[in-house]
Amino acid sequence: MRKPLVALVGRPNVGKSTLFNRLVGRRLAVVDDTPGTTRDRLQADSEWNGVLFTVVDTGGIEVLPERVLDQMDAQRTARDARLELLATNSALFIREIRAQAEMAIREADAVVMLGDAESGLTAADQEVADILRRASDKPIFLAVNKADNPARAEAAYEFYALGLGDPYPISALHGTGVADLLDDLVAALPPMPAEEEDDEAIKIAIVGRPNVGKSSLLNRLLGQERAIVSPVPGTTRDAVDTRLTYHGMPIVLIDTAGIRRRGRIEGGVEKWSVLRALRAIQRADVALLLIDAIEGITAQDTHVAGMILQEHVSVVVVVNKWDAVEKDTHTMAEYTRQVRAALNFMDYVPVLFVSALTGQRVGQVLKTALQVQEERLVRIPTAQLNKIVRRAVERHYPRSKRGKRLKIYYASQVAVDPPTFLFSVNDPELLHFTYARYLENQIRAVYPFTGTPLRLSFRKRSRGQSPP
Repeated sequence: MRKPLVALVGRPNVGKSTLFNRLVGRRLAVVDDTPGTTRDRLQADSEWNGVLFTVVDTGGIEVLPERVLDQMDAQRTARDARLELLATNSALFIREIRAQAEMAIREADAVVMLGDAESGLTAADQEVADILRRASDKPIFLAVNKADNPARAEAAYEFYALGLGDPYPISALHGTGVADLLDDLVAALPPMPAEEEDDEAIKIAIVGRPNVGKSSLLNRLLGQERAIVSPVPGTTRDAVDTRLTYHGMPIVLIDTAGIRRRGRIEGGVEKWSVLRALRAIQRADVALLLIDAIEGITAQDTHVAGMILQEHVSVVVVVNKWDAVEKDTHTMAEYTRQVRAALNFMDYVPVLFVSALTGQRVGQVLKTALQVQEERLVRIPTAQLNKIVRRAVERHYPRSKRGKRLKIYYASQVAVDPPTFLFSVNDPELLHFTYARYLENQIRAVYPFTGTPLRLSFRKRSRGQSPP
């Protein structure tokens, strides 16, 4: 389900990444004193007063005249490779950073503009405020960062001149004033949208690197030229939904823009398309992870797989362009081995070899995706689950830690879609992640949950609590 989106914007080096880390509770953004450290947007979920929302960290908006930007572009093409590399840490990113920030503003449900109480109100702040007024009709909250002493907090009120309402003096580093900002921010966010009208439809996202044939596969599945197909990577900019009925089952196919490594994402439109693709994954029940058979599985393929796993979405790996590979009787088996070795963190996924160009085995794609979706809904009876767990413990006892050993009292499946298991234990801190993986494998030995991730949660049993 789509959560409200909050964009953090402002000129460089006012502390957007520090505030981002404060809001999401993790050091996800690079924090550095050098202006322009944040090159790409980062996004992560946050919660305040029971309200869930997604925070987007943007690069700083640097305001320069267009003629200056044009001159810098000309200089960029004329420099040699060494100077080009040095220039990546200079203002040559200004136009791209500003473009992606403006798009984030347009897509956001609310915007937090950051100023700097230490340096005070600047002409650049005025220009950023002008961009906000032009680009967004959403709620805007003006936070003045680094107000970590009374003098700076007092100085923050000069930001009234921006005409964006009352400034919030905060210290993103120390957390001062952030609670007041969040109280008003979440109150202004729209409610999370209700389930879509076609909630019974199974949502299948087609994801992967650029130019692996996502739109071609969509068109082949639909039997018509629904999406633009081009040999130029990155043609698909937005997630595109297509509804169909397959053997009486309503399906929504979501075609997405290609996902590149953050360091290789082009400026502007393509950067925003990555976030759109992530949103598509969040909406999906099953993801079709496309791999280019010619290039083979790459580090970026595993990166995309990791994003899918993080969202607990089921997966079918689809190796496309199989018609272009020279084969013998062992080629498919060897390729499958390579895929499973690279995706060893999700060895439960099915692997298909298809050609969107010729239609080879494309008929298996939706059939397999629906089978995987059925696995998301499997529920193990509590008695059977505890039998599996007891046998697993008898075969392999947990390792002791600080002279104590993990004890599992009972387990139950508390949810499906995705399957979620709760283990009642003596002390969750005694659990080693390898033992959790072992328990998952033992469950899968009886109930495969093909293509579907499992959630395992370990909770300390309270006194007097008995098995259900």
